[in-house]
Amino acid sequence: MSLHAMIQDPEISIEQIGNFLDALPPKYRLEQIYAIPTKLFATLYEKAALAMPVTLDFFVPHNRPPLQPVVHHGINTLPLFQNYRQFKKVFCRPNDGTPRIFGYNDNGFLLNRLLGPGYFVAYSTRQRFEWHERGAVVIDYYQVPEAAVAKGWPTVRPNDQGLQVLVYHETRDFMRRISRHVSIGGVWKRGDKIDVHFLLCREELPGV
Repeated sequence: MSLHAMIQDPEISIEQIGNFLDALPPKYRLEQIYAIPTKLFATLYEKAALAMPVTLDFFVPHNRPPLQPVVHHGINTLPLFQNYRQFKKVFCRPNDGTPRIFGYNDNGFLLNRLLGPGYFVAYSTRQRFEWHERGAVVIDYYQVPEAAVAKGWPTVRPNDQGLQVLVYHETRDFMRRISRHVSIGGVWKRGDKIDVHFLLCREELPGV
């Protein structure tokens, strides 16, 4: 059975989808993610509500030292910039020991120049029941790092400046786990759910 068919089949669980993705070599796992039709992202997000809750360690594994980047390859359903749906979210743990992670969006040279880095702070939603139902980790664009970020990252900018407001301003992404490497996000703008989702696939890391 294809991944497309698995997502559409109400009898196929998110655990079965996760096991399928876990069994693939990294290259083919990413190809499968990129090949999922955008119309199925919302269905997959709903299925993932029954998955094991995602944690901050999923995005930056505990064996990575502070300020060491971890790359997640992504694809979104944004109607804007349809030819640039693939992107990266790059994460790191801050060096202050707080339970959160910093990150930004790498959309390629052209959109980076146009939209800026789209910085965010990610943290657990455990203390917010209404948020936790949406996803166990929130990527929060209302916040940007106020402490050191990884060497070589773009200059930190608030998301209410320039064309960043079109995508990142007043936005929160709520994340659900799919497999050991793959997660899915649903997007809330100004507190309301919008019809935008995205998939992330973490790069293979030693010891993870």
